[in-house]
Amino acid sequence: MALQFKLITPTPDDLTLHMDFVEPSQPERVGLRATHLPAEWHPQSAVLLTWPHADTDWAPILKEVTRCYLRMAFEIALRERLLIATPEPEAVGALLEEQLPQNVLRNISLHRMPTNDTWARDHGFLTLLTENGVRLLDFAFNGWGEKFPAELDNQINSRLWQENIFEGTYEGHLDLILEGGSIESDGRGTLLTTSRCLTAPHRNQPLSQADIEMRLLDYFHARRVLWLDYGWLAGDDTDSHIDTLARFCPSDTIAYVQCKDKSDEHYDELQQMEAQLQTFRTMEDEPYRLVPLPMADAVYDEDGNRLPATYANFLILNGAVLMPTYGQPENDDTARRQLQKCFPKLEIIGIDARPLIVQHGSIHCCAMQFPAGALRKN
Repeated sequence: MALQFKLITPTPDDLTLHMDFVEPSQPERVGLRATHLPAEWHPQSAVLLTWPHADTDWAPILKEVTRCYLRMAFEIALRERLLIATPEPEAVGALLEEQLPQNVLRNISLHRMPTNDTWARDHGFLTLLTENGVRLLDFAFNGWGEKFPAELDNQINSRLWQENIFEGTYEGHLDLILEGGSIESDGRGTLLTTSRCLTAPHRNQPLSQADIEMRLLDYFHARRVLWLDYGWLAGDDTDSHIDTLARFCPSDTIAYVQCKDKSDEHYDELQQMEAQLQTFRTMEDEPYRLVPLPMADAVYDEDGNRLPATYANFLILNGAVLMPTYGQPENDDTARRQLQKCFPKLEIIGIDARPLIVQHGSIHCCAMQFPAGALRKN
């Protein structure tokens, strides 16, 4: 059941609201294929969030993480449609009506469904653009290699599809374990991923890396795959998702995490990652423009385990970039300035992601975007 909001409600004092609309960026047209996986900065029709609840691992900090989701919901729905998957649409709806203004509420729909967790990036559709509309690709999600329960999250796409909210066609690829956070697309036929993730145990054995590459090229109509062989973050459950390490940006740019502190446990590995990125070439055989993002200062949980704080886990929207912040003013400001170089026409909006990294994710992990044309207008 989808609930559309049209109520006028007050804006809370404890949310910082950004009411200025920024025109969405236009896609890069050079080299587009008839069928392709668009870059994230392609104009979007909607974003999916899967809402936290008391039966998830968020229970101990549910209030704190819900505030973070409210902030994300506001910034998304200010600019485009927002789909929220939740087993508790009445409770979530009441909260949104209490906290968000009318111009935001009217862009939000709630979709009742059971969920294991909240990481929409990894269980959401990956959407292809074609000459005849969109194709929604549904891959299998198994909790990052059977680490966590995922049987309910793995059904979210099919449940959303049954609600008849999408244009285009459904395309099932449940024979392949593939999370959205594990691949990046430049929109022009190049995919970026990590060998450590896609060949990790309990995902796609006995497929080899070459086998997986053939499937990626086929399913996404891509021309090539760039495999990053280095890079990891302490506390990361995903086996080195690319969206924690390096991200495609417009104009043949890659933003990536740079570690300059030789005493940091990540130093050697991220130095090797940086060196490999310097060897990558565009389709025109030119080096990529590399924009380093700072390594966040170490953040630990209550048991002393380091958490995977990363500035690479940003979310691109129509007209804005949602950037994670970690209560580190110098690093947060440096990351903002560097991302502004990558997206000079977009507003860079910082969102405190410290509650999110308690469960080992950040802003990008929480959301999955759908390109323009993917949703029915009504």
